[in-house]
Amino acid sequence: MTGTLASPLALACHDAGPLALLLPWLDLTRLRVRACLRGPALQYWRERLGDKLLVQDLERALDGAAMLLSGAGLGLDARDFEHRARQAAAALGLHSVAVLEHWIDYAARFTRNGAQRLPDELWVADAEAFALARSTFPGLPVRLQVNLHLQAQVARLAPPPDPQRNPGVLLLPEPVGMAWGGRLPGEEQALDYLLAHADRLGLRTPLQLRLRPHDRDPPGRWNTWMAMHRGHHELVIDVAPTLADAIDEVAWIAGLESPGLVLAHASGRRAVCLQPPWAPRSRLPQRGLLHLRDLPDPPVRIR
Repeated sequence: MTGTLASPLALACHDAGPLALLLPWLDLTRLRVRACLRGPALQYWRERLGDKLLVQDLERALDGAAMLLSGAGLGLDARDFEHRARQAAAALGLHSVAVLEHWIDYAARFTRNGAQRLPDELWVADAEAFALARSTFPGLPVRLQVNLHLQAQVARLAPPPDPQRNPGVLLLPEPVGMAWGGRLPGEEQALDYLLAHADRLGLRTPLQLRLRPHDRDPPGRWNTWMAMHRGHHELVIDVAPTLADAIDEVAWIAGLESPGLVLAHASGRRAVCLQPPWAPRSRLPQRGLLHLRDLPDPPVRIR
């Protein structure tokens, strides 16, 4: 991968997802990297490399660099930080590459306060992202790279358990808020939809559910919801050290648009999108994902 990266390399990233995707592409024994990281990306780097190669600000990362490699996060903090990095790189005449690690809202990732700053090149790691990026940014070079991160995660997972003998479900809710209307946040509507229609998956009550809070969830975010349903179902908070560890223990994974669903599907598990019929359909493009809203109710047994 170093043949496509120029050294010294400035690295700017806020979210852990893009950093996890691109880190295996960096040969740190040959490349001179100056990493300016924020938010979850900084925590992810430190857990693996400590403070090695870190710099405090974008100016130091870009000073004397040959190119910029940046994430392309969707959250406001990520968009602000990475937008500034790409603006600064453009002002210095540096070649800029951005990494897309998801499949939604591509145009919004490069817009801040109404201003768009595209990189010189986009890198993606699967055919679905390649097609989406090409159609969203016609004329912008898009390169398909090998997803070494996904390969490594799938390789460390055990074969999936039998889904009928192991009916436990790992829940991966994501913050939706009140965008879908109604009295409850969308993420709670989605989980309630699963509780009401789990029989479409062949799952019987009481359900065995392990809820893994999202990184942006405040502490205690799910206490009320779990207390409301605990008398009817077996509910616990998932505390596995990594998402891969959590997926390794189950046959069923349910969520909205989490990359965890893609990892679960790639490892042979049952990955279920929970958007109810009144909500926008999941934008995950991978074939083979189950969409609960599309599944029929089981036939009524007549005794």
